[in-house]
Amino acid sequence: MTSRAVFGSLQIGYHTGNVNSPARIIEEFFNSTWKSRNNESMPDHSLTFLWSLSVSIKDFGALLGSLGVKDLADSYGRRNSILIANALSIVGACLMFISKAVESFEVLIVGRLIFGLFCGLVMSLNPLYIQGVSPINLRGAFATLNQVSFASGILLGMVVGLETVLGTEKYWAIMLSLSLIPALLQCMSLPFCPESPRYLFINRRKEKEAEAALRRLRRNPGKVMQEMEEMREEASHTEAGVTVREFFIKRRYRQPIILVLIINLGSQLSGFNAIINYSTKMFAKAKFEEATYLTLGVGAINVAFTIVAFFLVERAGRRKLLLVGFLSVALCNLLMTVTDSIMDTAPDIRSIQVLVIFFLISAYEVGPGPISWFIAAELFDQPARPIAMAFTSMLNWGGKFLLALLFPPLLKLCGAYVYLIFMSMALIAFTYTMFRLPETKGRTFEDIAAEFRGTEGIPLHNKTTFNTFS
Repeated sequence: MTSRAVFGSLQIGYHTGNVNSPARIIEEFFNSTWKSRNNESMPDHSLTFLWSLSVSIKDFGALLGSLGVKDLADSYGRRNSILIANALSIVGACLMFISKAVESFEVLIVGRLIFGLFCGLVMSLNPLYIQGVSPINLRGAFATLNQVSFASGILLGMVVGLETVLGTEKYWAIMLSLSLIPALLQCMSLPFCPESPRYLFINRRKEKEAEAALRRLRRNPGKVMQEMEEMREEASHTEAGVTVREFFIKRRYRQPIILVLIINLGSQLSGFNAIINYSTKMFAKAKFEEATYLTLGVGAINVAFTIVAFFLVERAGRRKLLLVGFLSVALCNLLMTVTDSIMDTAPDIRSIQVLVIFFLISAYEVGPGPISWFIAAELFDQPARPIAMAFTSMLNWGGKFLLALLFPPLLKLCGAYVYLIFMSMALIAFTYTMFRLPETKGRTFEDIAAEFRGTEGIPLHNKTTFNTFS
């Protein structure tokens, strides 16, 4: 079931990784299009801005798309909402494909914007659906599959974007359209999966349909009855619905909101996205002749450690992985500052910088990468969960957008010291996580929600039942 749901994150990862290697070729398309219209080349600063906009516009579209998560998920259900969002992916990929034929970089940018709307919806809808159909003991692992698929898509995009594959002047438009394949596969396969039992029971009050969906998912009468009882208990303490205003003013949601805010901003502004979007240019600056192949190494490390996270998240727990991840990322950013500062005087240091980049990617994907996307679904009750996931999506995609847009000018302005900004964000996230985040591994949604309901206003690290330091 989960494998069909994560086709969406595969598409998102693909369009995150496929613009890295062929950046120069697509920039030449922008310049030639401009030249054919105006009989002059595009100024360098305009070309730099236009390319930054092209890379970041997907993330801005995702920020806008996240605003529709609650209404879509509550009105049409988790599974059907993913299918509806897929239409945006298909439209966006088609526009990117025809941009070369119609000689319009504007069409390519609009295509990435529309695809971004799909990103904002699906990266929230996927965890909602996956956690709604997953057993408690595998909830975190299955949610991590979303990040595994996303990372695999990034690597696939990097490979296909190579100049020796489809990242060429002749084939780059075809390369941008290949996300249509997983989009169509998802449209054909996901309708055969059941809707989230939790959505059917708690949101729609359809007990028989929820039980039937659970039977298909668990195939164990004992587990079905146990989960039905757990959902009845949660439903008995659940309001009919929560408005956006209520979400932000209710005291029981205050601590989870702050946690989600700091964890997600710490994750997205920790430097990972700068490397993913601009690693080829970073390696070229360090005078590596085969910079694109080092970028493939980044993609491979990215996939490998999301798989490591899949196996660790139910053993080590969410909290420990986040703490180790944020602290390691902070250290890597400090080392990036040092190595980048002395690169000109000690060129041999570039090999150490590559190792630091690889270690930063691995630290991010073991903890902050996957967990930041689904932790909100575990900290909030059923009525607030879609709003919480929309909030998560806005923070994640807003952070990605800002970093993709501002990293090139910040690098020119601050030089190597830009990595100290990333280090500071990771340390803030580490500190708040250490003192405030409870461990959610192996706990029911009702158990976690009850803690917030019963002890509103008490700092989480003073609650022994939260096992915050275990």
